[in-house]
Amino acid sequence: MKIIIVDDDKIVESSLKTILEASGEISVVATGNNGRQAVELYKAHMPDIALLDIQMPEMTGLSAAAEILEIYPSAKILFLTTFADNEYIIRALNMGAKGYILKQDFEGIAPALKAVNVGQSVFGRDIVTKLSTLAPNEKADYRKLGISEKEEEIIAQVAKGLNNKEIGQELFLSEGTVRNYISTILEKLHLRDRTQLAIFHHTR
Repeated sequence: MKIIIVDDDKIVESSLKTILEASGEISVVATGNNGRQAVELYKAHMPDIALLDIQMPEMTGLSAAAEILEIYPSAKILFLTTFADNEYIIRALNMGAKGYILKQDFEGIAPALKAVNVGQSVFGRDIVTKLSTLAPNEKADYRKLGISEKEEEIIAQVAKGLNNKEIGQELFLSEGTVRNYISTILEKLHLRDRTQLAIFHHTR
């Protein structure tokens, strides 16, 4: 997999390149230090994934990603940052980023890249937990999406970070019934997994 790394901290950028290429599955084809370079490097190299910091000089990673996605809608952007800021998270999700993980989770970066490369969305557990504390921007009209009242209750519990067993205890359902409900909900909303479901609920 070919990636670019853009981070204004040159030590972080260099360390990431060394660590990721050591896996033998990831090739860092270019690195940069600001958002403007991110756009230029993406155009020049057309990587499988762009690994971007958020706060950078000249142009932020969020602005760079928005510009890249406007030109290349299928681009895969993974944000790697020290900032678990509500506004940043929501903007990243709404623009179509494939992931948002924190630099503190160094060991999770390579697996996250591999997951994004095969089409998954990756958001660190602490990011999903943070999302669960946010109120939805506007209440989703689930009826128009074919979601029943019971299914909406289950979505709300998933968005709180509960697992199937915990949801079953809350709603007096068996764990298997909850699993079946979630599978049906994901199919109706064209979502891949419960993480995407939680994100959908909090960004509607």
